[in-house]
Amino acid sequence: MRSNRSATVLAGGGPGTGAGSDSGTDQPESVRTVLIALAANLLIAIAKTIAAGLTGAASMVAEAAHSWADAGNEVFLFIAGRRSVKPADPQHPVGYGRDAYVWSLFAAFGLFAVGAVVSVMHGVQELIDPEPAQYFGISYIVLGIAFVLESVSFVQAFRQARRTAASADDHLLEHVVGTSDPTLRAVFFEDAAALIGLVIAFVGIFLHQVTGSPVPDAIGSILVGLLLAAVAIVLIQQNRRFLVGETVDPRVRTAVLTTLLAHDEITGVSYLHIEFVGPGKVFLVAAVDLTGDAVEHTVAARLNALEDQLETHPRVARAVLTLTRPGAALLSP
Repeated sequence: MRSNRSATVLAGGGPGTGAGSDSGTDQPESVRTVLIALAANLLIAIAKTIAAGLTGAASMVAEAAHSWADAGNEVFLFIAGRRSVKPADPQHPVGYGRDAYVWSLFAAFGLFAVGAVVSVMHGVQELIDPEPAQYFGISYIVLGIAFVLESVSFVQAFRQARRTAASADDHLLEHVVGTSDPTLRAVFFEDAAALIGLVIAFVGIFLHQVTGSPVPDAIGSILVGLLLAAVAIVLIQQNRRFLVGETVDPRVRTAVLTTLLAHDEITGVSYLHIEFVGPGKVFLVAAVDLTGDAVEHTVAARLNALEDQLETHPRVARAVLTLTRPGAALLSP
């Protein structure tokens, strides 16, 4: 494909629709982002669990559940990244890219079930039957350490998102919401939620210490759970969209159509469908008019050659071309 613009926009994910023009996925960097998040969350989860046992703070229990959920999610995301890059085979002609959305969906459900539900239930339980809290200093120390570690993980995700958003000329948040890379989206939002949750937990524990009432601490636990639920719902929705089949947005489609029409052997395009089949990978189907009036076997060979040429593009998992139906209206950019 000869258009520089289409080389950029084919990758997928973007403004508001989940299928825009990010510059695709950088698989090694996505795996590194997940591993950094996994290491951080494991350390944080262990520290929070010990602190929760010593202090009895409801918000610390919620934060421990949050971190264990995040750590489990990173394992799912790591599996997603590894399985999605398996090469195509006869049973999977467009590859295994959608595996990334399946395993990322598992991670999102885990965040909801383990993180959100446990946090809300524990907060409600504390409101009904509060337990005494003590050793507030331990909670503050652990929250501070957790904030530093979570910040390290978030900075890695932020840098990756900023780089890919800039190369696609997208706004950062819109890019992260819509990118076809579910691991980047999950780590970015989970780490952002973790940092906000730490602030909520600090405020709840501090008010508990100052007022002597466990209510602020319990409310903090509930708020952390609701925050995790909101993030999980966003992640579930985005993964569902890509699993059921998400087409690219109109500007990407226009750029690809322009590229096809610029090819020496193509005089018109009457049908064009571009659908994501994995992080940064698309399935392209088009009905085209070819130059000349060649015999059938020659036309078939030319179409196959054009398909092979399209599939050399790193973002095209599979290309299928057919001839335009007689009398069909041609598309224009």
